[in-house]
Amino acid sequence: MKKITYIIAFFVLSLLTDKAYSQLTIDTSATYIVVKNDGSELIGKIISMDTREVLLETKAIGQIIISKSTIKEIRVLKNEDVNPQGVYAPDQVFATRYFITTNGLPMKKGDMYSQMNLFGPEIHYGVTENFGVGVMTSWIASPIVLTAKYSIKLDSLWHLGIGTLLGTGSWSFPDFYMALPFGALTYGNRKNNITFSAGYGVVGYKTEKETITFDPSTKSYYSAYTTAPYSSGRALLSVAGMATINKKISLIFDSFIVPDDGSDDGGFALIMPGLRFQTENNKAFQIGFAGIIANYTEKDYNNMGQVIGSHKVHETVPLPIPMLTWFRTL
Repeated sequence: MKKITYIIAFFVLSLLTDKAYSQLTIDTSATYIVVKNDGSELIGKIISMDTREVLLETKAIGQIIISKSTIKEIRVLKNEDVNPQGVYAPDQVFATRYFITTNGLPMKKGDMYSQMNLFGPEIHYGVTENFGVGVMTSWIASPIVLTAKYSIKLDSLWHLGIGTLLGTGSWSFPDFYMALPFGALTYGNRKNNITFSAGYGVVGYKTEKETITFDPSTKSYYSAYTTAPYSSGRALLSVAGMATINKKISLIFDSFIVPDDGSDDGGFALIMPGLRFQTENNKAFQIGFAGIIANYTEKDYNNMGQVIGSHKVHETVPLPIPMLTWFRTL
């Protein structure tokens, strides 16, 4: 009886399998990916297919015959699934992020991933096909920054992202706040792209202000301290991008630029090149090295501590600690 049950189950499974594959219309000009039950993948053009076998023409080893009983999935590869070298690279959940900046590409609805680095964790979630939210913080939960981004598809290769970051100093610095509205224009797809971003960052906090008062009756000066709000803002720019080398490795470039506004503070650019290793479909590891290019005004003093002049300083400083990032889908 048990043997008959196995035979019936195998027969039904065979019918279902044949029905599923019979619904696949073969386009001999298209490129397919054949995923086998053991997880291995074969890329090529399907020459023919019957109820038992698939004849696949591959670039690497020519024509091969694959038994349908070993096949888990067959699907057509889209243009964005293949890099400029013709190498298949699967879609990346983490393609909307570089090192510290984002781009105009949308997260897919329901996608959720965590991003951890040496400074702290982040979590991001795709609420809809065009709108995503997230939260980032340090390992001591200060500051806490909320993020939101809405993506607009301009055409097949151009995407515009409009978003903001809103943060607070949390428990350690409750008077601190920050805001960064931004726009990100991206050319490319989820595997090869370049992004130009611009925004305006504002920070604010309360500070003590000293007031000196002269008392004529005692002919003395008295100091009084009051708390006053302080805020400042600067324009921010970024150029970033990624290029897929193969299924597991991508080149990543990121930057964070504060233009020189003519003040003594000058400006600086944080430059971050690196590599992303897609270890699994739901995991990735990223490593890069950063350097700062800065220019600012330094004042000259005499022996009495008086300012006698100033001069511009230009510095390039490599950061000794690598940029390490771990991605994981949730």
